[in-house]
Amino acid sequence: MSTLIADWRDRLTHRKVWALAAPMILSNISVPLVALVDSTVIGHLPHAHQLGAVAVGASLYTFLAWAMGFLRMGTTGFAAQAAGRSDGAALRQILLQGLLLALGLALLLGTLGVPLSGVALHFMQPSAELEQLTREFFHTRLFGLPAALASYALVGWFLGTQNARAPLAILLTTNLINVVLNLWFVMGLDWGVVGSARASVIAEWSGALLGLLLTRKALRAYPGHIVWAALKRWQSWRPLLAVNRDIFIRSLALQSVFFMITVQGARLGDATVAANALLLNGLLLTAHALDGLAHAVEALCGHAIGARDRLALRRSLVVAGGWSLIVSLGFAVLFLLGGHLFIEMQTDIQSVRDTAFIYLPYLAVLPLIAVWSYLLDGLFIGATRAREMRNGMLITVVLLVPFAWALQGLGNHGLWISFLLFMVLRSLTLGAQGWWLKRNDGWFNGGVH
Repeated sequence: MSTLIADWRDRLTHRKVWALAAPMILSNISVPLVALVDSTVIGHLPHAHQLGAVAVGASLYTFLAWAMGFLRMGTTGFAAQAAGRSDGAALRQILLQGLLLALGLALLLGTLGVPLSGVALHFMQPSAELEQLTREFFHTRLFGLPAALASYALVGWFLGTQNARAPLAILLTTNLINVVLNLWFVMGLDWGVVGSARASVIAEWSGALLGLLLTRKALRAYPGHIVWAALKRWQSWRPLLAVNRDIFIRSLALQSVFFMITVQGARLGDATVAANALLLNGLLLTAHALDGLAHAVEALCGHAIGARDRLALRRSLVVAGGWSLIVSLGFAVLFLLGGHLFIEMQTDIQSVRDTAFIYLPYLAVLPLIAVWSYLLDGLFIGATRAREMRNGMLITVVLLVPFAWALQGLGNHGLWISFLLFMVLRSLTLGAQGWWLKRNDGWFNGGVH
């Protein structure tokens, strides 16, 4: 206990954590705020199926895009460790490999996205109006996929070099443009649901192009040259692909859980799927704020592991963990006391409001349960321990399935209880593997470098 108190009192670590976390929290919160603006703008159109179409269409797009989240997470870990070694050549290689992977995967997913969305909508069994608008929204959003994936790689790379200002610029630019164009296209030009999708596409390309411009300045701090011959060798791609493969499987399993919430909600009616979307905006707000601290953990822990600094690793975890708990308590109180206002701000459709009010207590509890999995994700990403993340997520989903099946009879209550249980199991499986690695000194030995 005395060691933990001493670590918490280390002012230098607090400064390091917040130097990274503050701009990342600010930029991360802008992401769900955009979703909140989207929901608010569409939520004040006259029909529930219009809000439902944005919810379902965004869920389909997010399933594809966020499943590629390994482009950020894998890049961060390797970039952080390369920065810890002051290896400029490795940093350049990681950046280029990340961007090439983003382009290739965007082309692949763009090709597969249309038929896969048709299969997903078939299983959702939505109303005819909801299905038509969802298809239009999703097909338009696919044009922004290459830029979105490139931004993942760019943000991850900048974060790994402990540069939080560039990700802030990328994400704020993307999201502010999205907000402005959403209001203009939907409310001003009366383009409706498709207008919201067009705004997102333009915003995603704007952010990616800005990120590419910012890499030139960032690379000056790390002298070196790209070894072009190495890019032709499988061995130079293998570590990054191995980590990305495992994080992809983990992300796919994670997104499957979120996607099933939308699927099951759609089966319960347009008002329920819309209400769940508004509540999940609260989760996104919480998750992206806590992810700001998790991103600090990724960069600082990856740097400490690259430099083999055990004290810095422990202090980073203690300080970031303490602040994560404080932030999660703040969000729990916010949703408990201001949840009704949060819902009313997003829509004036009374049936959707009334449905969302019923499930607000679940949203208030969620931050206190989810906080630990976000923090542990940061540690495992910084250590490039993707295999353990993958295994933990797969075990979590397998354990969750029988409970979720048994709770189906409770309708949307069963859906939210299952989701809370998912977050509990996610934290426990990661925590157990983290304890095992600590006991066997695995954080500094045996990772992918």
